[in-house]
Amino acid sequence: MAEIPPSPTAAVTGEDAARITRARREFAVVLGEFRRTAVLVPTDEDDAPLTADFGGVRWIYAFSDEAALARFAVARGQDGREWPYRRVLGARLLDVAVPAAGVPCGVALDVADEGAGVLFPPVAGVVPEAAAVVGDGNGEEVR
Repeated sequence: MAEIPPSPTAAVTGEDAARITRARREFAVVLGEFRRTAVLVPTDEDDAPLTADFGGVRWIYAFSDEAALARFAVARGQDGREWPYRRVLGARLLDVAVPAAGVPCGVALDVADEGAGVLFPPVAGVVPEAAAVVGDGNGEEVR
C-alpha cells in the first residue's frame, strides 16, 4: 500500500533524499486525485461507515468502484451478502469524517487490492491539522 514516506530524523543526502522527494511528490498526486474523486464507502446496519481499528488508528474503508468493493467482500468471505454503500467525495472523508471519528482515523482505499491499495493516514497534510496525529519522536502519540 502506498503511504507517506516518513520524514527523516537525520540528514539524508544523495540518492535517498531524491527517492524520498520523489515518493512525497507521487503521494501528493495520489492524494489530490483521491480528494477530487467520489469513492464508495460501505455502511453498517446503522448507516455508519464501515471501519476497522489497526495499529492504534481507526480506518474508514473506501473503494474506487464496485469491483474493488466486491473483491473486498470475497476476501472477507462475505460475497453472498448485500453491501450497502454511500458515494462520498474523498475530500469529504478526509476533511469531515476523519475529524468526526474522535479518535486517530484515516482512510484505507481498495484494501483488498494487494499492492494497489492506498492508506491516507491521520497526519498533517492529509487530514485537517486538528485531526492529525503527531509523534513525540519516541513512538508516543501526541495530539
